[in-house]
Amino acid sequence: MKGIVFGVAVGYVLGARAGRGRYDQIVRTYRALADHPAVQGAAGIARAKIGERTGFGHRPRSSTNGQHRSPEPSTPRTN
Repeated sequence: MKGIVFGVAVGYVLGARAGRGRYDQIVRTYRALADHPAVQGAAGIARAKIGERTGFGHRPRSSTNGQHRSPEPSTPRTN
């Protein structure tokens, strides 16, 4: 999200100095670059590595219906 805000800010400043045509060109180039599969893959890897090191973005595992899994075993106990 911060990257998008930064990109928009840079595009705005450069576009304001160069005119609307140049601004549109910068925005098109930024979007094409940001949407490129290689860039998306690298961004995903970077997010995962940052998450591993910081714990940021960690979510508890959940079952398919969205409820948290029980810590109990799935097989019934016999007494």
